[in-house]
Amino acid sequence: MYNELINKETKLSVIGLGYVGLPIALEFARKIKVVGFDIKPDRVELMKKGIDPSNELRPEAFNGTDILYTSNPEDLKQASFHIVAVPTPTNVYNLPDLTPLLKATETVGKILKKGDYVVYESTVYPGCTEEDCVPVLERFSKLKYLRDFKVGFSPERINPGDQNHTLTRIVKVTSGCDPVSAEEIAKVYEIIIQAGVYRASSIKVAESAKIIENTQRDINIAFMNELSIIFNRMGINTFEVLEAAGTKWNFLKFYPGLVGGHCIGVDPYYLSYKAKALGYHPHMIDSGRFTNDSMGRYIGKQTVKKIIAKGTNPNNSRVLVMGMTFKENVTDIRNSKVIDVIKELTDFGISVDVIDPGASPHEVKEEYGIDLKKGPEGKYDAVILAVCHKEYMGIGEEYFTPLLNDQGIVVDVKGVLRGKIHNHTYWSL
Repeated sequence: MYNELINKETKLSVIGLGYVGLPIALEFARKIKVVGFDIKPDRVELMKKGIDPSNELRPEAFNGTDILYTSNPEDLKQASFHIVAVPTPTNVYNLPDLTPLLKATETVGKILKKGDYVVYESTVYPGCTEEDCVPVLERFSKLKYLRDFKVGFSPERINPGDQNHTLTRIVKVTSGCDPVSAEEIAKVYEIIIQAGVYRASSIKVAESAKIIENTQRDINIAFMNELSIIFNRMGINTFEVLEAAGTKWNFLKFYPGLVGGHCIGVDPYYLSYKAKALGYHPHMIDSGRFTNDSMGRYIGKQTVKKIIAKGTNPNNSRVLVMGMTFKENVTDIRNSKVIDVIKELTDFGISVDVIDPGASPHEVKEEYGIDLKKGPEGKYDAVILAVCHKEYMGIGEEYFTPLLNDQGIVVDVKGVLRGKIHNHTYWSL
């Protein structure tokens, strides 16, 4: 397979051209022939023009690439090595929603040929690739797993908004269904990965490695969030405590904050689901998820308390929320926990304005029913710096003073304004 791809005797396909799939497709397309498939024709048309619909890649990233963008599944027949990189979200009950993954698998199954490889990059619970996806491939292809086609798993490690830890600079974990496929898959990824490839011993090991990466971060951030609640009752600043503790060489530097998005805020639920299916209740994982999922409401409630403490009726107050995306310096609003802050404020009758320098007003309206403002309008009783976009990092008290009433409050979720606010009430996690 490696030789056929290198000699351009066949093509590699990427199914799902989002923030994970598109960078993979473009990197491979600089070395070999690629078919990039996405179910949304409007996104495909943008990519044909050198535009990343996810706003992660610059136009020059599209230069010098041999790639066919398509929304026609028939075009996938040109490829023999298929990479599936579609979202794996949770539903309203925080249970795994495999619909996008299984639909993509069905698409691949319909065009699968003898000798083809299918590699999954979508984050799943251990066992999902072989237990859930392989039967779909067999059913729609009428082929036999291992005998007629090979499968592998290579978890994505892309960090949206991070310009340093890009695809080629991150060690890639790869795996295959047998020794031959494991080596072939590793060699294919070595075509583009500068940082090197780690060969996991099995598909389940690779799946497990990915799922615990984000679960570990989730649990550590949950600990920080719990500490922030405790220290708030003591009247001390959490970030000052962490700064002091961080002077020890082996102290792990995690910080409190909102945990949303489609990785850290989702993946632990996949591991928890699998554990419960095996008859074990994962107390630590579920506890971390509960803590982090509660933080938006907690921040909103603390803001309301401070407004009331100033003698202002919440029903007559206005709050400005700065930032709507799930993290800083991205345009992605999916699973943003800022909405929990907003909901808590509006539940108390507070009028809330929301601004964000990068988020799409149309997407915010469609997803959350909120009309983004172009900028602050009038005076506010509190301003919440919810997402630390680069556009907000240079601001100080002079920015907030014209926006706030005399008894105004500055709420700084990530603590970036610490030491800068002197003439207004200041609070952070």
